[in-house]
Amino acid sequence: MENVSKFKGLNGNIVAFKEEVKNAEKITFVGMPGVCTPFAELFAYAVRDKESVFITGLDITSAKKIELTPHGMQLSEDADPQADVVALLGGLSMPKSNLKVEDVNDLIAKILKKEGKVIGLSYMEMFKAAGWDKEINFDCIINGTLTGYVAK
Repeated sequence: MENVSKFKGLNGNIVAFKEEVKNAEKITFVGMPGVCTPFAELFAYAVRDKESVFITGLDITSAKKIELTPHGMQLSEDADPQADVVALLGGLSMPKSNLKVEDVNDLIAKILKKEGKVIGLSYMEMFKAAGWDKEINFDCIINGTLTGYVAK
């Protein structure tokens, strides 16, 4: 894969995602519980006119709708995970997740609609570090780089 555009900040990250999913009706986010869930909710908020679903790890039976509530985007009732876009969150590729890329590819095959799109959403080149960028047929990877400091 080659870099085709650059962005800066969280807003740029979200805009890049919105552009990639603009023609989709439904997006299924797949990630690990805890850290990935709020990122899925954040990206789902940016495209709240579309149907969004979250799957925890590789457990297809865990599929839940992500819906706008008075408290923001939250997981709600059970959902059908079949979608136009499968958005894999970088936490899946972390060693502590203990997932095999072959199993992730099997999950994608079960939930991605024909002519669908696979998007990677990561920070700090997580998919590249795990080698998944070469083992998953991503249509694109949206990767952010976090920098920061603590001031006192």
